[in-house]
Amino acid sequence: MAREFQRGHKARISDLTAGTDLYVGVQISGPGLTFDISCFGLDADERLSDDRYFIFYNQPKSPEESVQLLGAQAGDTESFRVTLDRIPQQIRKLSFTATLDGAGQMSQVGPGYIRIVAGGEEVARYPFSGSEFSTERAVMLGDFYFKDVWRFAAVGQGFDGGLDALLRNFGGEVAEDEPAAPQQQPEAGGAVPGFAPPAPAAAPPSFGVPGGAAPAPAPAPTP
Repeated sequence: MAREFQRGHKARISDLTAGTDLYVGVQISGPGLTFDISCFGLDADERLSDDRYFIFYNQPKSPEESVQLLGAQAGDTESFRVTLDRIPQQIRKLSFTATLDGAGQMSQVGPGYIRIVAGGEEVARYPFSGSEFSTERAVMLGDFYFKDVWRFAAVGQGFDGGLDALLRNFGGEVAEDEPAAPQQQPEAGGAVPGFAPPAPAAAPPSFGVPGGAAPAPAPAPTP
């Protein structure tokens, strides 16, 4: 059974699962609202000192693929693959965020969540709703942070301003979009439990490249 978190609750990830190859799903929606869901890889000073660890739609993976953007699946608006034992030592926190793209404010969002899935089984969930916010246009949903061991914190902290303001908050620079890096098939993880997204109602998808890659072409029909 998944452990349910409330805002401010924290736990060691090892208390939730023995796995280190994890799926992180975010579900957030609202009438007429569009969201950008991102992950910021921060250093010990909680700064984005290496912008290659800003994982978003236009940069869907970190250099060593320890954090990968997977796209919408299994009922989640956006999802990530996080391989904890591949995260480099200079990255001490992963902050999962949602920002509004266009008009609106966070008080308009419906019930949503951020969840952790290990080996296809949900092990942690932090639910939230618009009633927790007011005029904010960005919200920090949850963090993975390293303090002796990797831990999870349910944050639920919103503030005015969109993605640009969030970048500045973490010490990043706002720049023009750059072309996305070429996609590669990620290596299979050997952690137990191994990586597996939650099973959807339909047939479960096989794990593929990070979100944004084109689907594989169908095989040619046999004469």
